[in-house]
Amino acid sequence: MTQNHIRICFGDTCIRARLLPNRSADAVWQSLPLEAVVNTWGQELYFSLPLDIPMDNDAREILEPGDLAYWPVGQTFCLFFGPTPVSTDHRPRAASAVNIFGKVDDDLEKLRYILSGDRVSVDRLMN
Repeated sequence: MTQNHIRICFGDTCIRARLLPNRSADAVWQSLPLEAVVNTWGQELYFSLPLDIPMDNDAREILEPGDLAYWPVGQTFCLFFGPTPVSTDHRPRAASAVNIFGKVDDDLEKLRYILSGDRVSVDRLMN
């Protein structure tokens, strides 16, 4: 099975990510391309993704840096790269359970410079 890849750009800062073979990833892939305004919450970047994806059975709150997730409660695309305000250790923690749908393949350090209000675009990368 071919794995889908996406490019997430915040102005001139772009990163690549690979999507997992699951329902949330398929829904995100079908919604692309998209543009939005970024919000930050600790070391999480998130933005509106108005899709109606139900909570997965394996949804969780504790994540790994580089995880891409969909938060059904807020209909948002979430990119975790470090601790959030509710983290209890070095790992990112979501406000409530999220569906993991992908993983960043690039250096996460450059995400530290993205600010709330910045614009983001997400596009498909053809293999």
